[in-house]
Amino acid sequence: MTIWDNLILAYIQEEGGTSVGELAKKDNIRISRSHVSRRCKKLAEHGLLRALANGVYVITDEGEAYLDGKYDAENEVYLDNGADDGPTAGEEPGEI
Repeated sequence: MTIWDNLILAYIQEEGGTSVGELAKKDNIRISRSHVSRRCKKLAEHGLLRALANGVYVITDEGEAYLDGKYDAENEVYLDNGADDGPTAGEEPGEI
């Protein structure tokens, strides 16, 4: 995860979904459109975003949980908070 990933996820969460082009225009996201696109694709590959069409993305439950500190994006597992939200730490680690 990068600082850009956090900013991208937070903005998409706030807006309820947006396009790569709109993200690249934001003042606090100071990276190129192609870099935004690469990061969105990577976040989608790991289940934090879902691609709709034409470069538009929405945040997933995992993306929301990550921003709430309840999901370990690096290992792709929910943190053990007593709820059965999905795999917990120690189960099938992944890499982001």
